[in-house]
Amino acid sequence: MYRVLYRKWRPQVFSDVVGQEHITKTLMGAVESGRVSHAYLFTGTRGTGKTTCAKILAKAVNCEHPVNGNPCNECPSCKGIDDGSIVDVVEIDAASNNGVDNIRDLREETNYMPSNVKYRVYIIDEVHMLSPGAFNALLKTLEEPPEYVKFILATTEVHKLPSTILSRCQRFDFKRISAQDIAKRLKYVAENENIPLTDDGAALIAKVADGAMRDALSLLDRCASYGKVIDEAVACDATGLAGKQHIYSLVDAVMAHDCGQALNILDGLYSNSCDMERLFSELISHFRNMMIVLTVPDSKELILAGEAETEKIRQQAEKLTLARVLSYMDILNNTVIEFKRGSNKRTAAEMALIRLTADELETDISSLLIRISELEKKLASGDFTPRTPSGTASEETRQVKAQPVNPPAPPSMQSEPDGSNEVGAEKKPDENQGNTALKREAPPLSVEPTESGLTKFNKLSEIAEIISKSDPMISGFLNGASAFLDNNSFFIKPANTFFEKFFNQKEHFMLIQDAVLSVVGRPVSVRLYDENNINRMSEKKEAKTSSPIEDLVNRAKQLNIEIIDKGAQQ
Repeated sequence: MYRVLYRKWRPQVFSDVVGQEHITKTLMGAVESGRVSHAYLFTGTRGTGKTTCAKILAKAVNCEHPVNGNPCNECPSCKGIDDGSIVDVVEIDAASNNGVDNIRDLREETNYMPSNVKYRVYIIDEVHMLSPGAFNALLKTLEEPPEYVKFILATTEVHKLPSTILSRCQRFDFKRISAQDIAKRLKYVAENENIPLTDDGAALIAKVADGAMRDALSLLDRCASYGKVIDEAVACDATGLAGKQHIYSLVDAVMAHDCGQALNILDGLYSNSCDMERLFSELISHFRNMMIVLTVPDSKELILAGEAETEKIRQQAEKLTLARVLSYMDILNNTVIEFKRGSNKRTAAEMALIRLTADELETDISSLLIRISELEKKLASGDFTPRTPSGTASEETRQVKAQPVNPPAPPSMQSEPDGSNEVGAEKKPDENQGNTALKREAPPLSVEPTESGLTKFNKLSEIAEIISKSDPMISGFLNGASAFLDNNSFFIKPANTFFEKFFNQKEHFMLIQDAVLSVVGRPVSVRLYDENNINRMSEKKEAKTSSPIEDLVNRAKQLNIEIIDKGAQQ
């Protein structure tokens, strides 16, 4: 009868265990020196050799002729343990024997001496599945078992074990097996089984196995049933990595901000009974590969895909920023959590795709910063095209793109310097100040008169551009803002309420002030625009237009005091 490869090629000695040398050498030394503990705990992910090492250790402590800590596999004890005829080595599945009664039966069995070998060995697999009562029943026996009893506990979730159990065992952590070690073992097994396996095929199977030797041998078994040379293409087909064109099409629609196309693809997949949770898990895996491409220079070993698939992923990744990829992954992860809460999966999936394709719906700070950084990147490269809500540039937006962003104000709207206190006039610096830094001719300012008495400043975009070189976030908050000038004051009226918060912070205020002085060209006090303060300033200006004598005359008239004009009498 045919035996699957992972059972047929299970290691029989410690020396054959791949990728766990830090554990096998220690166990071999303990067996060879006779310092074997009464209880061991093997922990690690699936397929890394926990149960295999437990069975080898059970043979080694009972072997009649051990070889350097390894069982000989030739004596009656080794052969009896292998074929199951020796009942003193017991393997228990804690997932199905997790009650207090099962542990009580085990405790009663420990009172009997082994019948055929030196030690009675209990291998308890998935020990974390035991109930709290079962753990309590096991404690005393585990701490002080009879001299002829050994316990080997194995688990994939060591955090679920009580500390009282952990403190009574010698713990060994099995790590994931490297892809190179798995590929080497696959080649060895394929040669002995006469399976045609190429190096590329072995490498891809090893990456998909994700550190589990058992999974790798199972995948090799599946590939061998194709009856072909197992190269990268066959391995992709057998492992399910091929045939994911719908993932690439869906990601293309997301990157093109084509919401309609994305929803149509989702509808077709849903009609074909595609599970939404699995689809989004595949999308997360795809964006994870894109994240690796954008962060790791040589990412070939970290991506679970063949050469052709890796190139497709690379081409898509180059069109996105790392921040955008991470934002997409956050949305997808949150949607998977919604799936587990029992909500309507199709509706939740459609909402997620709409958020992915319409990034203007994301209004949190991180999303705004991502959009600002992407706009800066496009503006710097000259590849900026405004898009309509459907995701395509219209004829009107293409015409807007051809025009300059900030056209100069017409000459009729600019103030002419005439030596007075108008904004456009050149102002001589105070000789007592001794400040020579600003003794340069002020550049012509683009200004317009307003009803409030202030002058509207039309070069705020230049100030924003200077700020963007040091702090793009503050520059972004100036979008849609207005600015006004007075003789000695510069007022900013922001369109975004967040701007006031950053304006009141010292380091941000200094940055804004330096940029304003650079563009205005003369000392001004930078302030936030406040309607009440502006009205009070206008009233003071009107009050200053009248002379003190006129004020005194007006006051006397109010009090009915007769005013005599001596010049008129003469």
